[in-house]
Amino acid sequence: MRSVFSVSLPEKIARELEAYARETGRNKSDIVRESISLYLWEARIRRLKKQLSPRTKKKGMVTEQDVFREIS
Repeated sequence: MRSVFSVSLPEKIARELEAYARETGRNKSDIVRESISLYLWEARIRRLKKQLSPRTKKKGMVTEQDVFREIS
């Protein structure tokens, strides 16, 4: 099932989106859909980092590299 949304954009962003769509041969809906998906993924990652930060600091892991070493 799909939902249809109407989005109001500032003129500058609308022009940039239109130009990018033309340059890449993609339609604006696909670009916006991909952008929202990426934004939501990054928001989930930020939430997880915030939730896990106290635990990782207790274990002495302060950088992303420390965490990567621990889980690898």
